[in-house]
Amino acid sequence: MTAPKSGGVGVAAARAAAAGPRTVLITGVGRGLGRALALELARRGHAVVGCSRSTDHVRSLEAEIATLARHFLTVSDVRSDSNMAELAKTLVEKKQVPDIIVNNAGTINKNNKTWNVSAEEFDLVVDTNIKGTANVLRHFIPLMIDKKHGIVVNLSSGWGRSAAAEVAPYCASKWAIEGLTRSLAKELPPGLAAIALSPGVVNTDMLNSCFGSSAALYQSTEQWAPKAATMILSFSLDDNGASLT
Repeated sequence: MTAPKSGGVGVAAARAAAAGPRTVLITGVGRGLGRALALELARRGHAVVGCSRSTDHVRSLEAEIATLARHFLTVSDVRSDSNMAELAKTLVEKKQVPDIIVNNAGTINKNNKTWNVSAEEFDLVVDTNIKGTANVLRHFIPLMIDKKHGIVVNLSSGWGRSAAAEVAPYCASKWAIEGLTRSLAKELPPGLAAIALSPGVVNTDMLNSCFGSSAALYQSTEQWAPKAATMILSFSLDDNGASLT
């Protein structure tokens, strides 16, 4: 597990503050890490554009997020390439092409031996965690190239760098994110960077799915979000291709 190449917590905080307000696209913004990060970034004065599959989750976040008028939250599914194409078109029209993308949307299989995971459940993990990320990249990287700057943060996991029993589909998907990000980093033109970021162990619905009641022993999303926001906002071109935590 590595820290940012760009320095320690103090340096990261200074760089995050110095860069000024930015537009940040967060997928899976309706709950968990995505929701907490959106609220934290909005509190700091950044513009949040976000999508979630759930209308209820989007409406709930809209009710809580500060200065809603400067943000854009919508119901959209990363698993759908056409949904991501439409979202990209909308953000161009609204002049809200993101400076930072956080590919956060993800899901995990219910604990089970690999051979007992149904085809439908395996597909859901792959379609969300891998293909969903690719759908976002397909439609937003060209917009960042046009702007000549942008930071792409693909959420990985400790299980994208190690393995555990009964979560093979999830591990496979996050190992894929690590490889995808490293390849992407080699393809990006000057001005853009891609980073694989493991969020650490955080008490979310997904953690509850595999850890059960012991998930409560870990940090909450509210404790996690300020640290994550500072780190993400501090990323620079020097971090291109890095696997960070």
